[in-house]
Amino acid sequence: MRPEKLDHVALFVSDPDRVAAMVCARLPFRVLERTDEFVLVGRSPELGKVTLFHAPGPRDRGALLHIGIGVPCAAAATSLDAGEGLAVELVPTSAEGHVELKHVGLLVPDPGASARAWLDFGFEMASRAGRVERVQLGGAFVEFHPGDPPGTDRPLLNHLGLRVESAEDHIEEAERRGLEIADVVDAPNTYAVFVWGPDRIKLEYVEHKPTFALT
Repeated sequence: MRPEKLDHVALFVSDPDRVAAMVCARLPFRVLERTDEFVLVGRSPELGKVTLFHAPGPRDRGALLHIGIGVPCAAAATSLDAGEGLAVELVPTSAEGHVELKHVGLLVPDPGASARAWLDFGFEMASRAGRVERVQLGGAFVEFHPGDPPGTDRPLLNHLGLRVESAEDHIEEAERRGLEIADVVDAPNTYAVFVWGPDRIKLEYVEHKPTFALT
């Protein structure tokens, strides 16, 4: 698997419009797309984004501890509650950085084993953040915090979206390797394969078609 970057984090929330409004009120994000199924927020279409899918509430945090948003020249790291259990960490970055996804924090039983398993899905090993195991992809990180995520049939996390050059190549590789394919979606502007990754986290390998354009 050869993803290029963390494209988006997709969440299940009971009121996407309300959560989007709260996030956009606290960050220089805007609504990039709104449909009957989801609201997409971010700084721009080509940067890391957050997709808010409508689902019955209340939602459970499950394995998702938080998402981190990089903020250039921020004085210090801060946290905010975006509603419905969504914890957002604002992470200081350099002046040349962008306001976009910086990391995703997950709760897992064995952080070291999880980090190694994620390497088979296109991530690279990263240096620890303190005692926290991490993998990286295109300057963004997935962090593994020790713990036993509670079982739930109403998780907050839907999937992680990973940008790829060719979704078809990733479909073929997933089939060749015997990975568990959850879905293949050929949408107007994207083409994607969803697979079940380590820790039962759903990963979307998504290709942006030439028609891809968001306002």
